Amino acid sequence: MKVAFVSLGCAKNLVNTEQMMALCRDAGYEVVGEPDGADVAVVNTCAFIDSAKSEAIDTILSIAPLKQEGRLGKLLVTGCLSQRYQDEILEELPEVDGILGTGSYTDIVPAIQSAVEGDAPTYFGDIDHTIEDGARMVSTPGYMAYLKIAEGCDNRCAYCVIPSLRGRYRSRTMESLLEEARGLADAGVKELLVIAQDITRYGIDLYGRRRLAELLTELCRLPFHWIRLHYLYPDEIDGELIDVIAREPKIVKYLDIPIQHLSDKILKSMHRRGDSALIHDVIDRLKATVPDLVLRTSIIVGFPGEGEEEFEELCRLLPQYDFQRAGIFPFSCEEGTPAAAMPDQVPEDVARHRAELLVDLQSRVMDRWNESRLGTVMEVLCEGFDPEKGCWVGRTYADSPDIDGHVYFTAAGQIPAGTFVDVRMTGVSDGDLTGEIEEA
Repeated sequence: MKVAFVSLGCAKNLVNTEQMMALCRDAGYEVVGEPDGADVAVVNTCAFIDSAKSEAIDTILSIAPLKQEGRLGKLLVTGCLSQRYQDEILEELPEVDGILGTGSYTDIVPAIQSAVEGDAPTYFGDIDHTIEDGARMVSTPGYMAYLKIAEGCDNRCAYCVIPSLRGRYRSRTMESLLEEARGLADAGVKELLVIAQDITRYGIDLYGRRRLAELLTELCRLPFHWIRLHYLYPDEIDGELIDVIAREPKIVKYLDIPIQHLSDKILKSMHRRGDSALIHDVIDRLKATVPDLVLRTSIIVGFPGEGEEEFEELCRLLPQYDFQRAGIFPFSCEEGTPAAAMPDQVPEDVARHRAELLVDLQSRVMDRWNESRLGTVMEVLCEGFDPEKGCWVGRTYADSPDIDGHVYFTAAGQIPAGTFVDVRMTGVSDGDLTGEIEEA
């Protein structure tokens, strides 16, 4: 039986897809890449904000006609959309043959069997007690892979639905993580991306204290070339972690620290831990300790209660932090969150306009950083040849896959994907760097 998987949303969701793929493979199914011609298609969805929900529904509806045309057998939907809208999916999407929530990824094989036998499986296990260990069919390019060190979230930010979809924060044991990491290293992975909703809390629930610094020290003993970190919350970053990041050359000097805002009034309304002074102190300590540090952050504009004064404060303060990378989003009002019931909701068009203004302001910081790279030689992880641009493409330590920019460069010979090369930066094009390989 052929089973196709479509994974939407974040890298953490992709890991769950890879776990389901491995379970299907081990059950004797053939895992394929396209729904067309498959016996079963599984769409693993995201439902974090409105745009993610729309993408998930559009994807389901784009696959459904294959069933009517006899080119697909059954269609299952898993993940956050199922967890959040179980009744709505069953009532409004008759094309769907079965659904699984975020607590039931490991039930994928019996769910497929049930659907094939003509039933309509609905699996919704305990989202606070999921199985996070086990085999994966890694679907990323062979030179890179994700390592999810925890599931769920305890932060309870006022705008966020993740705790209700993914459950409480649950660290995986260090032994299981190191065993998985050794397997990835043995398979040839060169860039390991350490991920969780909040990696800085790693160990608190399981060991009674933070153990991220210790975990990273052990990971650095393995033959990875780069180890990249997503996400770090400012109130959990301590001196021990900063020292490890500075000391270990394998940890790329790129940190993703979502701050969301810089107005103390808005931060408090968001239920964020810490204030702008704490953020400022953490960023100062990191910059003073970690040379050549590149910082990424996330900002929400148009949160309830954000008036012109709070937005102007954000615009005034953000450039001072010199975030070289930033994702800026208009507030998405999600039903069931505290923020959805707050007074002083900001009109959507105002929030979108503020986001555009802040993107323009932040782009100047990013442009200055790119220009500062001109003439320098940087290590680049080659990701292959881009036929449209007629040159090679890759990433520096300052570019995380799928969210940041690229380096487009020329070279005399062939460069296998996954090779690290030195590139002299010679130009900037639409926010990306261009260059030429530095011959030895």
